[in-house]
Amino acid sequence: MDMSTDTAIRTDAVPYVQQAPATPGLLQLIWLASPALPVGGFSYSEGLEAAVDRSGVATENIASDWLTDQLHLGQARGDLAAMAQAITAWRQGDLDRVAALNAWVLQTRESSEFRAQTEQMGRSLLDWLRNHHTASAADIAACAQMQPTYPIAFALAAAATSAGLRDCLQAYAFGWAENMVQSAIKAVPLGQSAGQRILARLAADIPAAVEHAMALPDDQRQAFTPMLAILSSQHEVQYSRLFRS
Repeated sequence: MDMSTDTAIRTDAVPYVQQAPATPGLLQLIWLASPALPVGGFSYSEGLEAAVDRSGVATENIASDWLTDQLHLGQARGDLAAMAQAITAWRQGDLDRVAALNAWVLQTRESSEFRAQTEQMGRSLLDWLRNHHTASAADIAACAQMQPTYPIAFALAAAATSAGLRDCLQAYAFGWAENMVQSAIKAVPLGQSAGQRILARLAADIPAAVEHAMALPDDQRQAFTPMLAILSSQHEVQYSRLFRS
């Protein structure tokens, strides 16, 4: 071998540095919607456990109706609507708007369990974001100063992706639905096939719920689910519990 040629090749070669490719927006949303995301969502039933104990949610059909109502009457009119506006505000750098939306979410939590849930999951999602390279350090720090709620922290994570607003909301809603179905499987209890049938119904309803949420201005956004608030308050003193809400 001609050593001079070999040396020349190695001397002139540009060192190869492997660059991690950016994660596509769809995969980022799947990641955020995953039950494996370490935010603790699996430990909450959002009043469903109390509904099983006190309101007769004891069959697949009743549980399916209950969760569908919760999607349309609670999520679509409240958290999803606030998150739709928060994603836009994060992308525009409007921190005052984000803070106002975060305060609204906090004020609409009608029990200590619900408030503790959204605060804990919000902090956990921020911790997750700190270990990734999507949201900026400045935005993460600003969010941390707001006593972040989960919908607003999720809005930050979603805003940092290349995904469209509608897809971001659908991912959030599906993640919520999957967690709630798993809660129903444990609390009612139900089998896995029943859980998949409920999830299929919720998935079919999510697009309409998202469209409704995206169309709501500030003066029509609301959080009015009085029975859920009562059940959550009862759950706080329930004798035996599987879930934290």
